Amino acid sequence: MDKTPIGFDYVHSMVDDYSRLAYSEILPDEKGPTCAAFLARAAAYFAAHGITRIERIMTDNAWAYRYSLGAVAADLGAEQVFIKPHCPWQNGKVERLNRTLQTEWANRQVFTSNDERAAALAPWLEDYNTRRRHSALGGLPPISRLSPT
Repeated sequence: MDKTPIGFDYVHSMVDDYSRLAYSEILPDEKGPTCAAFLARAAAYFAAHGITRIERIMTDNAWAYRYSLGAVAADLGAEQVFIKPHCPWQNGKVERLNRTLQTEWANRQVFTSNDERAAALAPWLEDYNTRRRHSALGGLPPISRLSPT
């Protein structure tokens, strides 16, 4: 039996430090294998957008991140880095994305179902990455920092 409350989702996200390109998925849980598979798909997404080398993967200290991402990180040739406990600002880019996701995607409009809200994530991310102006990027979207592929 699924114990996830209605309307509650596990949104996993990864943000490129330089470009701010973001990748997110709604997944059924936050367990280790789920997180590891997400990381592999996120890396493929970034590679498809010209980010072919991931140097470091920074996460908080959750068990699923600490003990389940090592193999995928090693396969990517990336160092796994953890923020200091109780210091979420060290992972500020993804924490900011989480706030933006909440205000501009999940809560910006009334959805008639959780499926409708989930279906709105991919188009929202496309807009975020390709059209939404970012003050940290001089008013340009993340895609502007990437070479055409």
